[in-house]
Amino acid sequence: SPQDKRILLVNSQNKSLSQSFENLFDEPSYGLLQKLKKDPYTVTMGRFSKVTNYIFDSFRLSDPSSQRRPPSEMADFLNDAIPGLKINQQEEPGFEVITRIDLGKQPEVSRREPVSAEEWAKNMDSEGRILNVDYIKQLIFKGGLCHTLRKEAWKFLLGYFPWNSTKEERANLQKKRTDEYFRMKLQWKSVSEEQEKRNSRLRDYRSLIEKDVNRTDRTNKFYEGEDNPGLILLHDILMTYCMYDFDLGYVQGMSDLLSPVLYVMENEVDAFWCFVSYMDQMHQNFEEQMQGMKTQLIQLSTLLRLLDSGFCSYLESQDSGYLYFCFRWLLIRFKREFSFQDILRLWEVMWTELPCQNFHLLLCCAILESEKQQIMDKHYGFNEILKHINELSMKIDVEYILCKAEAISMQMMNCKELPQAVSEILGIESSSVTPDSDTGEDESGAMLSCATSLYQSMSTPVIAANGTRDSTQQMSETQSLTPA
Repeated sequence: SPQDKRILLVNSQNKSLSQSFENLFDEPSYGLLQKLKKDPYTVTMGRFSKVTNYIFDSFRLSDPSSQRRPPSEMADFLNDAIPGLKINQQEEPGFEVITRIDLGKQPEVSRREPVSAEEWAKNMDSEGRILNVDYIKQLIFKGGLCHTLRKEAWKFLLGYFPWNSTKEERANLQKKRTDEYFRMKLQWKSVSEEQEKRNSRLRDYRSLIEKDVNRTDRTNKFYEGEDNPGLILLHDILMTYCMYDFDLGYVQGMSDLLSPVLYVMENEVDAFWCFVSYMDQMHQNFEEQMQGMKTQLIQLSTLLRLLDSGFCSYLESQDSGYLYFCFRWLLIRFKREFSFQDILRLWEVMWTELPCQNFHLLLCCAILESEKQQIMDKHYGFNEILKHINELSMKIDVEYILCKAEAISMQMMNCKELPQAVSEILGIESSSVTPDSDTGEDESGAMLSCATSLYQSMSTPVIAANGTRDSTQQMSETQSLTPA
């Protein structure tokens, strides 16, 4: 309220959204809503990223535990979710109609075992250079990494180490980055209490970081207990990032992105610079105008409409066409949807940037397609869809979803009439060109066919789309380990 900042005004033109919050006034949920009036965050992302947790807790009629983010943290969302977001409201000029395109059947997709230390070492020369970057990325995409490799390989995947660097060059880079890190850390460490009293932004950043750190992955042994050294490192790295990028500073959700990186690196400096690289990718998600989030939701809607226009129409009929329930998935890259170990696998696969751009959007499509039958058969409305999507947290099979998302990517890339808008989202050449008169096949079609065959020919043991391991499909070890 302009008259009293402690009071939140809820006014939505969306009837279903208004009803969903009116329903929360029933006891005992009403007590939770009253908390919103006392301490609403004004940080941009607080307004939305926790809306699903809040409604889910209210449905379950359970009090949030002390290690979960309180409902009050998404108070701002209710007032102004994503200004200007328009999805499927009207057809914009120049956009193609994609509702009648036949994508054909999804191909069968399988996965392999994680990349082993031996495979990694075989693809490195005597000076420490990676011999065949594309081949290694393909291996990681198809199976992920064994845990002992992550500390080294993640530095390459995140761009902290150049792929063509030698061991000596990487050692020199680490030394330089160590000096840079501690200079920045000293900047906030040396601020006195008197100085901080006159620096409201730094004070606010510190307060937010302390609150978030105390609730981040506390069930993980690396962060559990009081006075945990992991929590101290988490806090110090986030504070130092504020010095690195003071304009952005700290926004809720960033601790979720740092936590797995620090867990893998077990080193303050390496974790910081890997986090910096990750934030370079995710920066737009946390900017005040949230343009990155708007763009991704629109792109996701475009992909989902191509994949299943009937499901899109159903969601729109239930006032869910904006796909707001996917907001948390996109904001922190599924961090709270999968178990901690599964998120390590998911992220390293996504960091390969294979098989196309925006593969994370296809992961969203894969999850939604897996759940559409239940949503439509049971005639879920706005509230039920929101509740159902939240209840998927920690119940999704990561290998199954990776298989399904890859199958969707191949299905789309093999489509001869792929709309230009979809081609741009996936970062591939449009295949809707006139075939060559001699070969009967267009160049982009050949390129896509070649690309997809690379994924299908990776080594076994594999994990099929149902999550089971299949040891009957064998390739020779020589064939599977030879760089492409």
